[in-house]
Amino acid sequence: MNFAAKITLAAALLSTTASFAQKTNYRMLQSFPVAGNEKWDYLAINPTTNNLYIAHGSQVNIINKVNGDSVGVLNNTSGVHGVAFVPALNKGFMSNGKLNTVTVFDMQTNVEIVQIPVGQNPDAIMYEPVSGYVFVGNGKSANISVIDPKENKLLKSIDLGGKPETAVSDNAGKLYVNIEDKSEIVVLDVKSLAVEAHWPLGAGKEPSGLAIDPKQMKLFAGCDNEKLIVMDAKTGKAEQELPIEEECDGVAFDPVSQHIFSANGEGTLTVIARNANGKYYVAQNVKTRKGARTLTVDPTTNKIYLPVADSESPAGENAQKHTKPVFKPGSFRVLVVGI
Repeated sequence: MNFAAKITLAAALLSTTASFAQKTNYRMLQSFPVAGNEKWDYLAINPTTNNLYIAHGSQVNIINKVNGDSVGVLNNTSGVHGVAFVPALNKGFMSNGKLNTVTVFDMQTNVEIVQIPVGQNPDAIMYEPVSGYVFVGNGKSANISVIDPKENKLLKSIDLGGKPETAVSDNAGKLYVNIEDKSEIVVLDVKSLAVEAHWPLGAGKEPSGLAIDPKQMKLFAGCDNEKLIVMDAKTGKAEQELPIEEECDGVAFDPVSQHIFSANGEGTLTVIARNANGKYYVAQNVKTRKGARTLTVDPTTNKIYLPVADSESPAGENAQKHTKPVFKPGSFRVLVVGI
């Protein structure tokens, strides 16, 4: 092969590689101030009102997702972690970590209906459409509670053998739960409500965020050791590990853009894409704010929402009393990222 031919081939290979690894252009669009100064966890979008529900200390703040205006507050939710919705029943469900209960409320009026006792320190919560049940992971009791949303009743609690974090459904009968202290994913059959498998995450340690692409049948587990593990949801094989930054507590998949997002408390949002060969790669790291570690994606606008507050160091005698971050009063807000 002559020199000119080699140059042509190299250029073609470079062009092909570039086409497989396109960059994205996500950026910070807005920042919505939210009242309150306590710590936060998950947030979710009410699909019938399009308002954002933000788990925030002992309450859930509700804001307009477009302009950030306050819509209301749900109280009596001490230690609240997450919110799930069952639109067909017009019911929402909140996990109250310090009360060991799940609050059921009306999705339109936000009025509390009842509180259901569950396990110890209920955390991540989700509605599973195949079974029609609400599942809530209980961190301290190492199990997952199953709620019948029609009857507002606890059906059973399933032992998981470790501390559950996020759960996701393949919408075909399987529920996947990442187990933080065992660095594995547990597979549940949502019909029999039985554990089917324990899948190790390989190089991934202490998973927290979890998302699924049900079409490709891939799981994406954000881990504490700065890795995102791509796993085959049919076989449990850990296929790829991708670099993310510290303190990932939320991972989401956008079915429209086909992008995966990792919210990293270090202060970045990692955007992961899939190339023409079916391999995943980091397409972008968007600068957010330190502490922005959870997220939700709006499937109708492709915008990503991340709650955060500014931390500060206490002075004087208080400096010795605090081992956890102290947040600057009035700094809590929701960041909006998009294209």
